[in-house]
Amino acid sequence: MASNEQQVTKPPYAMIIILFIGAFVSILNETLLNVALPSIMEEFDVSAAAVQWLSTGYMLVNGILIPASAFFIQRFTNKRLFITAMALFTAGTVLASFSPTFGVLLAARMIQASGSAIMMPLLMNVMLFSFPVERRGAAMGMFGLVMITAPAIGPTLSGWIIEHYSWRMLFDIVIPLAALILIFAVIKFKNITPNRDIKLDVWSIILSSIAFGGLLYGFSLAGERGWDSPHVYIPIAAGVIGLIIFITRQLRMEDPLLEFRIYRYPMFALSSAISIVLSMAMFSAMLLMPIYIQTLRGISPMDSGLLMLPGAIVMGIMSPITGKLFDKFGARILGVIGLSITIYTTYLFSNLTLDTSYSYLVMVYTLRMFGMSMVMMPVMTNGLNQLPANMNPHGTAMNNTLQQVSGAIGAAFLVTIMQNRTESEAERLAEEAMSSLPASAQPDPAQLADLQTHIMNQSMLEGINFSFTISVYIALVALVLTFFMKRVKPAEESKQETASQHALES
Repeated sequence: MASNEQQVTKPPYAMIIILFIGAFVSILNETLLNVALPSIMEEFDVSAAAVQWLSTGYMLVNGILIPASAFFIQRFTNKRLFITAMALFTAGTVLASFSPTFGVLLAARMIQASGSAIMMPLLMNVMLFSFPVERRGAAMGMFGLVMITAPAIGPTLSGWIIEHYSWRMLFDIVIPLAALILIFAVIKFKNITPNRDIKLDVWSIILSSIAFGGLLYGFSLAGERGWDSPHVYIPIAAGVIGLIIFITRQLRMEDPLLEFRIYRYPMFALSSAISIVLSMAMFSAMLLMPIYIQTLRGISPMDSGLLMLPGAIVMGIMSPITGKLFDKFGARILGVIGLSITIYTTYLFSNLTLDTSYSYLVMVYTLRMFGMSMVMMPVMTNGLNQLPANMNPHGTAMNNTLQQVSGAIGAAFLVTIMQNRTESEAERLAEEAMSSLPASAQPDPAQLADLQTHIMNQSMLEGINFSFTISVYIALVALVLTFFMKRVKPAEESKQETASQHALES
């Protein structure tokens, strides 16, 4: 195995820049297609349920392959792995652009996802290996720029493209960029991360696919189909059973696919708990704001995307700054300040009205993103800093997997709360309206239609506000946990810990 001393040599900046751009393009592509789904439905004459598989299928492939990324990173050189991932992503993008049928387009998205799933764990692992503990904050801050900004820019960019061009242009603009990244990777990439000749456990792959695939699929459909649908509870039940068997198997293996023993490190365990809770809370604005803006307020998808753009820009600016502040002050003070801002702005969103101004929404959303920019990367980096170098691939794989699963759970949970509150509020308002009418009066059809529209809007608004209120309490849990964070051992002690770990393994 390569020595840890490589971590304190000059980082391979050219290689990291290529990784950054590749990861940015792959994450951007994940969110680009959402606005284009109605156009694709029309062109291929497919149902809403069918077209949704372009997003759901992409997410499922990610959920299945990300847990396996720890094996790939340890088994194969980082150059070979990145070139393979980028080649798959590029091939999928080209196929999607020219796809003659919906089936071909769906297959192309799956191929894209198989490449992009490896990008983020590989980038994080290279970053952790390239920088010593005391400089990781600034480095991971730049990583946060990619992880946070790309999905926020996606809806705005795709909204503008769809208004002016065909949905195929979403893939056409990515092809030359992906091809250039691939060429530069062949020329500039070098191998810096250690590799081991480990064998792939087929049963672990199967169990991982059932566990994470089932959970992601079930929870992603819960908001649309309802919890009593067999399409929801059967995959979730299979996912839970698969996860229990998968974890049990991993704990008994000498070279597990995903190392769950990393939770013996308390700061990593705490950072995982905070990240899970935060991912669930974060989905409140990402999910509920478009419903409020487009459905209730009638604001166009383009203007909806523009509303979120200043927040994305602020997060992009703040990510490197937050990283440097993390190196200086640690994660706890940043987490407390950032979560306090996030909680306050989420509370403001729980008091929306049908007349709330567009400028107010932009201001509060941007302030919320400012708060969140101070939390996510510092918390994650603080946890990863405690892991020995040989555990980094498992730490990055675990973090990325948990973000996927907790995001799906959070989305399903909040949508369910919104729908239930909307239905109960609609019943209450309808009863009040009917009781206020004179028994002998014959309601005017036009007035009745207006009344129904008013009840629908008010009840949905109440559902959205109540979901934001629940998000406040979820974020409060993350705030309480953040007070228990502390700086981990310095780089010198971490090396000793890694040496001890190697001695135990041998």
